[in-house]
Amino acid sequence: MKIVIGGQVEKKEIEALIKKLDPTIETVIKSDLEAAMAIKTGQADYYLGACHTGGGGALAMAIAMIGRDQCETVSMPGKKPQEAKVEEAVKNGKKAFGFTGDHMDIAVPMIINALKNKQE
Repeated sequence: MKIVIGGQVEKKEIEALIKKLDPTIETVIKSDLEAAMAIKTGQADYYLGACHTGGGGALAMAIAMIGRDQCETVSMPGKKPQEAKVEEAVKNGKKAFGFTGDHMDIAVPMIINALKNKQE
């Protein structure tokens, strides 16, 4: 599995968290445009990004490049990630996931677990 990390905040921290959860996952930090293009061209499997709203800077370029139907806002200010919604998004084929930087420690494990369960 290859994950590109875009968004506006916490990129290195997101990458470190993914590596801590599963060192076999390949990660690359890119600009939003490069990360979204990597998904569009099949160079990466999934996109994770964080910003202060969970959907704006985290997902704007992914939405523009691969379409809203491929993207999921996992959390927003005052709205924590919900495991059932993350699992549903993965099951429905979403490839890009956005969340707020302060929810990173909850959102990233939920997303990674859901993606790994899908592969099994």
